[in-house]
Amino acid sequence: MVEEQIMARGIKDLRLAGAMRKVPRHLFVEEAMHSQAYTDHPLPIGEKQTISQPYMVALMTEALSLTGKEKVLEIGTGSGYQTAILAELASKVFSVERIRPLAIKARKLLLELGYLNTEVKFSDGTVGWLDESPFDAIMVTAGSPEIPQPLVDQLKVGGRMAIPVGDIHAQDLIRIIKTEDGIKKEDLGGCRFVKLIGKYGWEVE
Repeated sequence: MVEEQIMARGIKDLRLAGAMRKVPRHLFVEEAMHSQAYTDHPLPIGEKQTISQPYMVALMTEALSLTGKEKVLEIGTGSGYQTAILAELASKVFSVERIRPLAIKARKLLLELGYLNTEVKFSDGTVGWLDESPFDAIMVTAGSPEIPQPLVDQLKVGGRMAIPVGDIHAQDLIRIIKTEDGIKKEDLGGCRFVKLIGKYGWEVE
């Protein structure tokens, strides 16, 4: 998976490649999906949510430029796979999931796998995790109509954010760097994610 789907498509972070080799992706999908776990496409994880394709996980993670010292906020825990990748590469990961069964299941699996540097909270991710802010990096794993201001506010100056922004059908993956004067944006290309639902995202259906 790593060589053919990740490195061959331009991902250069060797620490990230090592993390993706180490984390057992098949454990983060249903048993019936184990044979498809390492193919390069998203898979359903229940509750109308998905686990992102490996390349997108790699692209978003690389965009954060993690060195191992960072405190990271993840919005949208899902199955916990992306959380585990971040936990391999950062000092501490705080992850917010709005769907309680997913939050409970992910928290349990992450602890079973020994990721003690992770915390998972059931909450509205669009408001962030104010009590633990500011963060060195923020990853949003759902598509938003705009960049939620609370997440910008909770990002350190010099910090990075990766977030899909667009409509309900397609988004652009945007990398944000926060500066003293505001934010700088870089478009990393098109993508398609489930909707980011919450106070500063899409309304609940």
